Formats: sequence, structure tokens, C-alpha cells
Amino acid sequence: MKSPWWKERVFYQIYPRSFQDSNGDGIGDIPGLISRLDYLQWLGIGAVWLCPVYDSPNDDMGYDIRDYRKIMSEFGTMEDFDRLLEEMHRRDIRLVMDLVVNHSSDENAWFVESRKSKDNPYRDYYIWRDGRGGKEPNNWSSFFTPSAWSYDAATEQWYLHLFGEKQPDLNWENPKVRQEVYKIINFWLDHGLSGFRVDAIVNIKKKLPFKDYAPDRPDGLCDLTVMKKEVEGIGEFLGEMSDLIFKKRDIFVLGEVSNEREGSLPDYIGENGYFSTMFDFAPNVFGKSEKGWFDYMPVTPDNYRDCCFTSQERAKNIGFFANFIDNHDEPRGINRYLPDHDLSLESKKMLATVYFFLKGIPIIYQGQEIGMENRGVVPLEKIDDFSAIDQYYVSIDAGFSPEEALEIISKYNRDNVRTPMQWNAEPYAGFSSRAPWLEVNPNYPEINVSSELNTPGSVLSYYKKMILLRKNLDYANTFTYGEFIPFHPDIHNLMAYYRSGDKDILIIANYQKDARTIMLSREPKQILLNNYDKFSLSNLELNLLGYQALVLEL
Repeated sequence: MKSPWWKERVFYQIYPRSFQDSNGDGIGDIPGLISRLDYLQWLGIGAVWLCPVYDSPNDDMGYDIRDYRKIMSEFGTMEDFDRLLEEMHRRDIRLVMDLVVNHSSDENAWFVESRKSKDNPYRDYYIWRDGRGGKEPNNWSSFFTPSAWSYDAATEQWYLHLFGEKQPDLNWENPKVRQEVYKIINFWLDHGLSGFRVDAIVNIKKKLPFKDYAPDRPDGLCDLTVMKKEVEGIGEFLGEMSDLIFKKRDIFVLGEVSNEREGSLPDYIGENGYFSTMFDFAPNVFGKSEKGWFDYMPVTPDNYRDCCFTSQERAKNIGFFANFIDNHDEPRGINRYLPDHDLSLESKKMLATVYFFLKGIPIIYQGQEIGMENRGVVPLEKIDDFSAIDQYYVSIDAGFSPEEALEIISKYNRDNVRTPMQWNAEPYAGFSSRAPWLEVNPNYPEINVSSELNTPGSVLSYYKKMILLRKNLDYANTFTYGEFIPFHPDIHNLMAYYRSGDKDILIIANYQKDARTIMLSREPKQILLNNYDKFSLSNLELNLLGYQALVLEL
């Protein structure tokens, strides 16, 4: 049987607002994306995950959808979208988009109708409840706001929103809602999409009946994760959606699942799972704290390695994880997984190497391939990410000074990855002809596509080599399907593993600035990849420079 197409392709995530502006309004758009497809083809990208371009009031950067069948005017038209699909398919690049159906925008026609009256036909498309003594129906907090409930004076009831106030949750318990969602999915698949990244999907099932939980915050509210631990029956919804649509199509479905229950991984990504794959969030969530960003722990090299290795063991004989360093909701991975004082061409390439050749689906986020970095500390008034602004005040309340609070949020601010793509050293980094919606990172004259494109030692050139190696017919089967076997997982600041299949390949990285010697068990046959020009081996003693990474055929 022919293996699914998505297992052998490298994915590239595009944040359209920041990728390429074509009309000089400072906002990225679909025509701009089309103009950069040759670059993606040159790089070797096989599929693109495009963040939301649907019609939206943009309260949460497109993750609040007003019209599921329309393109946001800032990004272009449906005709532009059709041309995008045509041009991508001409280059053998598949397109995957976000499916955002846990909630809609409060400007969506369904919700506009729903809030008109208690007996409106669309009332039960959302979750409405009576309050208690003039207060919320229960004490659930929201991911984005203090309370998960907002009051509607017209009907004197409260509606549930696990995210922003303008993102009311759809009522998946209503079969009519599910049928509407399935129609939307089929609309886009019939249009030519090759699949979806399914946003916040594990939130569609709530613990019923609604009740209070023990407060775990000063305001008497309880973190949503407590409720989510008690939820039963998510498989009823996911299984129905998968059986009716996903499994009937040759598509790729990437689930955003961060806290599946013990033993349930096969239900999600097994042979008969709901999704093709799901993100490996283990390194991403390590060290985070419910208290706030000020309480986050740094990720050490051993932490990163152990998270990755544990995930590889979890997925063994079950399915594929999607592996990533960057995405649109986190700071730049190189700033999180590497010490700031050790950022260099070599360390960036090292981190790329160890994640890229793990078993699973590699996803590259725009700018990662040129080594784009966090933008550093900026004044509060220049921050666009509302979660960062909220965390600034959380830090102040925790006793930090304004200067310390700014330093804290600069590390985890989502603006870090949403700054415009750095194409060249021209004004505004070649992204636009005018000041963009979010300031360009000041380091764009040094870090950009144009300067790295034909530079053999650049981060971009290295990413192209990695992609070519992964697609090389002599090694593709091993990198895609080969077994993952840890190598010396107990050695401090060493991240090394075998990929064993048609070939035996060792990926080994010195995850520190100090040189070291590692004893190999077998003689290398050839060097497939090296982030340095130097290689030193004597009697199976491998001498590794600081942050040196090697891919060796044994």
C-alpha cells in the first residue's frame, strides 16, 4: 500500500500577516505569498500550513472567524486564493489551513442571530446559561480573560468563551452545529485544500453539567485545565468528524492536542486515529508555570533532549508526531532552547539538526530557516500581543519592577515570531514598501534571505542541505520510517540518536560551547551533514567542537 503523501514532505508554516506585503499597506497578503512561492520551491518545501486568512474582525489575529467561506479583505480575495492554490500545485506544494471550530467570532452570523432572543433557532449553536445572583454561571477562568463567561444584557444570560470575549464557544453537543462544521470542512476540501491544522480542538467537549471547582486564583476563579481533566467523551465528536470526512479523503490532519489522557495516544494518531499527526508539545511546555511567565523555568540542553526522547518513545509503534522549534504562538525556539550568550551560526544549525531528523513530521516556521531571533525588550506601547501585556501586569502584581516585567515578557512575547519576514537589507526588510503593522526586528540587515541565499555557511544554506538530505532517495526511507534509538542519553549536554532502517544513521550533537570527546561504537561510513568544516575522529574517538552537530552514515 502506498504510504500517505504527508509522511515524506517537509512542512512550512506561514503567518500571512507577516510573510510578504504586495500592495504597500504594511500587511502581508495572498498575492505577496504567491510572489514568494519560488523561494519555497527552491528550499524544498512540500506542504504549507497557512494560518487563518478567513474573514475576521481580527480580535485574535484571524482565530476569530466571522465568515468561514470568505477571505479577509486585508489578505485578498477568493480569486487570489484560487490563484495561490493553482500556483502551489504547479510547484507540487500542498496547502493546509487552520480549522478553527471550537469557537467563532461574535460577529459571525450564527452568533448575531443567537444573541437576539432565547428562542432564536441559532440560540443553541452557542453555550448560554443563567447567572447566579448577578454573577457568572460558574467560576471557570478563560485562557485569555479572567472569566470564561460574558454577560449579554439583551437576553440577560451569559455565554461561554474559553478564549477571548469576542470568541464565543460553539456548542458541539448540538448535532446541527457539527453538521455545519462538516459542511465548512467539505467546502474547503472541495476547493482544493490538502488538509487542516485543527486549532484548539480538544476544547470542543466540556464537562457537563457546569459546576464550580475549587478556586486556584486570588479572584476566586479556577484554571480551565482542572475542568479539562474531568472531560469525558471527546472521542465521540472527533471520531464522528474523522469517520464522516477525514478518513474518506486523502488529506493531512494535524491536531493541536496538548494534554491527551494517559494511554489515549493511539486514539489520536494511531493507525485508526482521529488525526494524521499531532504536535509534540513536550519541549514547548516544559518549565511553564500557571503562576505566569515570571515563574517559567529555563530549558536546559538535557531538558530539551529528555523531552524529545520521551516523546519519541511514547509514539513508538503508534504513529507520527509533528516536530517543531518555532510556531506563531511562542517566542523563537533558538532563544528558548539555546543560551542567549551562545547564539551563533553553529548553535542555530545544531538545534535545527537535532529536531529535524527525529522520527515524525518536520515543520519549519517562517524565518526559522534563516535564524531569525527574538526582537528583545521593547516599550509596552509597542507590544501587539495582548497576552504579553496581560503578563506584564501579572509580573507587576507579583512584585517585579516595570523594568523587570518588561524583561520577563520580552522572552515569551508572541510578537517575537510575528515580526515581518526578513527578505533583504532594504527598508522594512523587503517585506513592504511602508512601515509594517509590527516593527521589523532591528537585526534584519544582518539576518535575511538575500544575504544567506548563496552563502555556503549560512543558516539558510544549512536548512536547504537538511531538506535535500531528508528527501534523498538513498536515505528518505530511513529518515521517514526508520526506528529511533537513543545514543548515550545519560551524557550531560549531549543529544544523539540513531535512525535505523535501510541505513544506519547517527545524529550526534554537542549541546554546549565547550569541546568534548565521545566514543562511538561503530566506524562512520560517510559524513552526511556537518555544521562545521572540521571533523576529527581517531580510533572511534569523535572530537566535537562547541555546538557541533553531525549526521553520520554508519
